[in-house]
Amino acid sequence: MVSDSFVHACAGGAGGLVAMTATYPLMGISTRAAIDQSKNPGESLAKAVTKVIAKEGLLGLYDGLGSSLIGIGVSNFVYYFFFEATRDFVLRAKQATSAASLGTLTTLESIGAGLISGIATAFISNPIWVVNTRQTIRAVVPEKDADGQLTRKVRRLSFLETMKGIVKQDGIGALWKGIGPALVLVTNPVLQYTVFEQLKGWVLKSRSARASKHAAQPLLGDFDFFWLGALSKLVATAVTYPQIVIKSRQQAMTNESLQGKKMPNVWTAMTDVIQDEGIVGLYRGISSKMLQSILTAAILFSSKERIFAMTKSR
Repeated sequence: MVSDSFVHACAGGAGGLVAMTATYPLMGISTRAAIDQSKNPGESLAKAVTKVIAKEGLLGLYDGLGSSLIGIGVSNFVYYFFFEATRDFVLRAKQATSAASLGTLTTLESIGAGLISGIATAFISNPIWVVNTRQTIRAVVPEKDADGQLTRKVRRLSFLETMKGIVKQDGIGALWKGIGPALVLVTNPVLQYTVFEQLKGWVLKSRSARASKHAAQPLLGDFDFFWLGALSKLVATAVTYPQIVIKSRQQAMTNESLQGKKMPNVWTAMTDVIQDEGIVGLYRGISSKMLQSILTAAILFSSKERIFAMTKSR
């Protein structure tokens, strides 16, 4: 019999694919804005979208979609597998020593499960996101042609072609560029799922208290999972966005752009951004990222729970 952890992992992966496909243009705009190191104020979302379409066509909004779908599928599968396995272990341990509860984790338990899941996900999925970042920004980073002249010609390479190019140019270690801020960003899903679990527990407890003793156990519907997912992601993204900017910039760096210098650590990178661009530099692209993150989380949570329920009913 397939375990609930595995079903949750599959449902999470499938839900992630649906959510990413629906919101990918917003993610691309956010990534482009995050690596912009000019001192000019950021463009509005509408202007940024129009600019990309004018220069690269409608497909420009979907550069890197393939690698992002691989990344989100792998990331969500790994994260949900470890999170649900840890959650089940903790709940079984609690039920062995006390009466059965509503099946929710405490704040500390959610944080612990999130840390374990996040660290595993960061190491396994980082190479995919490096490829995605390079694909997304390829059209906005000057490249040299056969004669050594700078060109902005758009070249769309496949996932494997991009990965091979990275390894050939910068070595296999380049696939883990940005792992420092990626590990710091483990706090993003930790915050997200902690807020989600606590809000979920609060809603269930509130509805249970209002229900009669003979009423069925209160359940959460699709809309509940939608707004719980959106609100929890809003909190997480607002707190951790500067690390998203640093990670994107490090993943976009090549040996040529570093000019023989060592990759700066997270703290040094943040300090450099503030000195060169001001504090606003740490929040470039946050508007499109917030919108994308909220919609992604809302779609992900609602579709994941629906897919899980449909799978278990068979």
